[in-house]
Amino acid sequence: MAIEWSGLGPELLLRLDRSAGQPLRAQLETSLREAIRDGRLRGGERLPSSRELARGLGVSRGMVQDCYGQLLAEGYLTSRGGSATRVADVQERPAMAAAPAAPPVRPVAERTMIADFQPGVPDLTSFPRADWARAVGQACTEIPTADLGYGDPRGSAVLRDVLAAYLRRIRAADAHPAQMIVTTGFAQGVNLVLRALIRERAVSCVAIEDPGYGPAEDDETVRAFLAMGLRVAYVPVDEEGLVVSALAATGAEAVVVTPAHQAPMGMVLSAARRHALLDWARQTGGYVIEDDYDSEFRYDSEPVGTLQGLAPDQVFLLGTASKALAPAMRLGWMQAPPALAAAVAAEKEMNDRGSNTVDQLALALLLTSGRYDRHLRRMRGVYAARRAALVAAFARHCPAVRLTGLVAGFQAVALLPAAAGEAAVIAAARDRRVGLYGLAEYRGQPDPAAWGALVIGFGNVAERAIDPAFAAVADLLR
Repeated sequence: MAIEWSGLGPELLLRLDRSAGQPLRAQLETSLREAIRDGRLRGGERLPSSRELARGLGVSRGMVQDCYGQLLAEGYLTSRGGSATRVADVQERPAMAAAPAAPPVRPVAERTMIADFQPGVPDLTSFPRADWARAVGQACTEIPTADLGYGDPRGSAVLRDVLAAYLRRIRAADAHPAQMIVTTGFAQGVNLVLRALIRERAVSCVAIEDPGYGPAEDDETVRAFLAMGLRVAYVPVDEEGLVVSALAATGAEAVVVTPAHQAPMGMVLSAARRHALLDWARQTGGYVIEDDYDSEFRYDSEPVGTLQGLAPDQVFLLGTASKALAPAMRLGWMQAPPALAAAVAAEKEMNDRGSNTVDQLALALLLTSGRYDRHLRRMRGVYAARRAALVAAFARHCPAVRLTGLVAGFQAVALLPAAAGEAAVIAAARDRRVGLYGLAEYRGQPDPAAWGALVIGFGNVAERAIDPAFAAVADLLR
């Protein structure tokens, strides 16, 4: 499908060499003909009017009209009375000018899924479009002219002030605007932290939870760590979260954790482990990188404060709008220890000079207007209903399968019976139009003795689809 350019005269880059011996009209015809042949101009695209093209090239309109007339006669262009001149479709061009047409490929119809339980994806249909459009419009209207420059690489001072207050209020964080850096999300944030630590010669090995990110060949985050020259150590988790005693044995100087809701298993880091982890950081001089990825969505458990609020000199707190709003927002934030905030800001400046200021101001407006909180309250209700539907579906169709990790967020873990092979269940479910995902892809170190498990994301699945989906695959899970 050709792109339909708006305006009376879509621009077109053509060059005429007035020092050459070839007439200008011949040059123009050749340039247009070659642009159509090599695909730079595609079938159906509108050309500038003869008046606009003549003005842009500094030639007479009559010459352009003659050129268009010649290419019309050759079949390269089409024109109807009262309509713009357009590039002809491939089949309308002369055989000598067109490449042999490939046989048409019959599109393969996608089978409609009953439900796709992809983990980590929020309800994309519930993105607050009207609120966001209103906030962006207001930000564009109110932004000072001076703020349209590159600005502070840490991010908008307005957003950093708002985020610091928000994190103090909602997450019990020890947050200050001077140590806040706005990022494009968790991936950029953690990479900035580790690059800053490498420059400070503070880290050569980073530890991660297992299960968590998976092996290097399957996970871009781990590959990024290795590309920095870091050694990656996998640390097991149990029902209390990260096994801190195993962390101490790795020799790591930094560890990435999800203490409020372990990803993907879903447990909360116990109080004893929280204190042990912070003791490790203080005693070794190590750093904790806290991924606070979905803490807004808690159900029947007490709110859990951040580790950063307990040890702001040793913990980097990373958050994102990806789960609360949508991954496409590419907005995140980091509260850095005071001694390292400048080093991380320098890495951000080298990386991209700073994030989109208009979007930052729009997010600040959402937060201060109460529309962000209103959206979160609504989504807690949506996800709670889907969570309840998931629990009910398992109770009805496969009561022997244990569901865990439901204290927060919008995913759960289903522990499969020993006889049910994880990969076989996933493949068979796909044949029945149900998308399921296994825990194996989150394991950094394969464990042949481990039972299979499914990581079930229900954030982007309609509530009404949950029961039919598990009715369709119930026998696979028994």
